[in-house]
Amino acid sequence: MSTETHEPIDICERGRAADGTPVTLDRRLFMQFLAFGNSTDSVPLSQALEKAQVSGALYEDANDPHGVALLVLSEDPDYFVTTLRQFLNRPPFSALTPKPEYTTLGRTYAQGYEPDLEDTLFTRPRSRVFDPALRWVVWYPLRRAGSFEQLSADEQRKILLEHGGIGRAFGKAGLGHDIRLACYGLDKNDNDFVIGLLGPELYPLSAIVQRMRKTKQTSLHIAQMGPFFVGKVAWQGRSEPTTDNQ
Repeated sequence: MSTETHEPIDICERGRAADGTPVTLDRRLFMQFLAFGNSTDSVPLSQALEKAQVSGALYEDANDPHGVALLVLSEDPDYFVTTLRQFLNRPPFSALTPKPEYTTLGRTYAQGYEPDLEDTLFTRPRSRVFDPALRWVVWYPLRRAGSFEQLSADEQRKILLEHGGIGRAFGKAGLGHDIRLACYGLDKNDNDFVIGLLGPELYPLSAIVQRMRKTKQTSLHIAQMGPFFVGKVAWQGRSEPTTDNQ
């Protein structure tokens, strides 16, 4: 008989209070990004989303005059394959042409030092999606190279601090904010993260990407980025969705 023992598996998000006490939360927010073509008028789409009380945002594609994208938020992943699936298979969205190359599904996550996990995982990302002042968006997936995973924890921390410092500087200046989602095993192209850049104007979002090209993480340890979706808010809805099985 085998005497092998296994440590219990803990999948909680982890943070650390101001006094150093570890904090955990076994909840996170899922976001799905879907793009479509063949849209000549976003108003009926917005009206349908409002009526269905979808929690998310609709964007008009800056690079496609017939393109739109839908970002949907839910704590319960069942929502995406029940209520949302049924909604998208009815008019007006059923008349659109899906662009599956843009489809992503990600989850909020903690890095281990955040004092307020509720804010990190729920309040802050929601507030950015629903902020009417953040009219422009750039959404894209990325995959790190295996070289990053081979670095020591201290080396990874320094690289991430350099990279994150750019985002914090732009955020403090009110020029742009980010939403970072993990998508390990959730992405058909094996990406690691989904990134959303949101701001009042488009140029600063492009400048964020440009400056991050020079960081060690992007220049040395990123295997793939994109495709990039660039758009402007057509509709925002704050209500929380419910699933059929709740």
